[in-house]
Amino acid sequence: MPTLKSFEELPVWKDARKFANKIYNLTKKFPKEENYGLTSQITRATVSIGSNIAEGFDRYSKKDFIKFLIIARGSISEIQNDLYIALDLKYINQKDFQENYSLAKDLGKQINGFIKYLKLYDKQNSKAGKTNEEYCKYDF
Repeated sequence: MPTLKSFEELPVWKDARKFANKIYNLTKKFPKEENYGLTSQITRATVSIGSNIAEGFDRYSKKDFIKFLIIARGSISEIQNDLYIALDLKYINQKDFQENYSLAKDLGKQINGFIKYLKLYDKQNSKAGKTNEEYCKYDF
C-alpha cells in the first residue's frame, strides 16, 4: 500500500471535512440566541472530528492515533445527541435530522473501521517483530 504523507490524504478526514460543512450550514437555521449555546456546542464538536483525526495522524505511534480517533468518534456521538435536541426544539425538521444523523453514523462507522484496521496492522507487525519506529509513518 502507498505511504500517506499527510492527514489530508485520509478519506476519513476528507469525509469529516464535508460533514463539518454540512453541520455549519445546518446550524445557520438555528435561532441567533443559540449562537453561544447549541450552535456553538455542535459546531465545536464537528470541528473536533477532523481536528482529532489530523492531530492523531501526526502523533508518534498508531496507539496514539487510535486514541485520537476514539476521541473523534466521541464527538460524533455528541453531535448525534445535539441533533436530537435541535429536532426537539424544532430548530431542524425530521428530514434534516435524519440526513445529518445518518451522515454522522456513517462517519462513525468509517472511523471504527479505521481503528480496527490500525489495531490489526499493529498485531501483524508486532508478530513480525517490528517496532513502532519501523512503521510509524503510515503505510496504509
